[in-house]
Amino acid sequence: MAEREYLKVTAKSHYDDLDQVRERLIEMLHYHKNRLEYRKRTEIAVEIVRQVEAEGQFPTADYAFDNGVLTVELTTMIESAGKHWVSEVESSRNILWNDQWQRVDAIGLELRIHHPESFRPIQVTCRNGETKPIWAFTKVVRLKKFGRKRLVIVHEQADLQDPPRFLLTDALHWESGRVMQTWSYRWSCEVFHEVSKQHTGLESAQVRNEEAVNRHFRLSCVAQSILQRTACSGAQSERFEFAQGKQTVGQKLYTLTRQAFDDLLQFIVTRCSHGHTNEQILQALLPS
Repeated sequence: MAEREYLKVTAKSHYDDLDQVRERLIEMLHYHKNRLEYRKRTEIAVEIVRQVEAEGQFPTADYAFDNGVLTVELTTMIESAGKHWVSEVESSRNILWNDQWQRVDAIGLELRIHHPESFRPIQVTCRNGETKPIWAFTKVVRLKKFGRKRLVIVHEQADLQDPPRFLLTDALHWESGRVMQTWSYRWSCEVFHEVSKQHTGLESAQVRNEEAVNRHFRLSCVAQSILQRTACSGAQSERFEFAQGKQTVGQKLYTLTRQAFDDLLQFIVTRCSHGHTNEQILQALLPS
């Protein structure tokens, strides 16, 4: 979309020389090439699952994903591999309820108001080992295109006043606790996105060709791996009470910054001990 707008803004009614025409033609060819190679995120999700199953590195792992990639093609591929999946569904999704097609959020509201006892309290062990209380309603329902699936409506407050989460799975025999436990593995993706965007520069790229974009993405992932593995060694004032003893991203960034400055100071001290001048040290740090 941005590339098309760029072509519109930079369009000219005529060109003065052949070089300008050639440059414009190359830009148009690049735009056409990118359009031919463009794939929807739903298509990319299917390709990822196909690659994961072909490699066979996770033979017993099920899948958890959000409703943005929920398609019949994706779920069929996962099920054909003998695995199960859990997905969040949009609140406007229609399901067959009492022989009528109704929105799932309307059903959740009706249950909360008229049948709150249908939400059972459950203790769920999440991916990080923490135990989390939820209040869940579950039932096998029918959806258009997808057929019979298990629906789980989840609240995280005992009074059911928080916005519900609507989960769907092909595992008709699973209890709501296992569905929520499987879904908890999806949360690590949200953490990855948040840290990548806010701290490791994933969205800071100003490159245009595919190779440069891939390189920037990989370096951002490497930076996040380093950040996640860093042990905190910050000042006492950095250990805020709200962290409750846990290592925060801010503390880890503080630690990495201190290490970087320590390496820089060690470099300068070593060069000075060998009699190097300020100009020589600057040349080593910032070559002209």
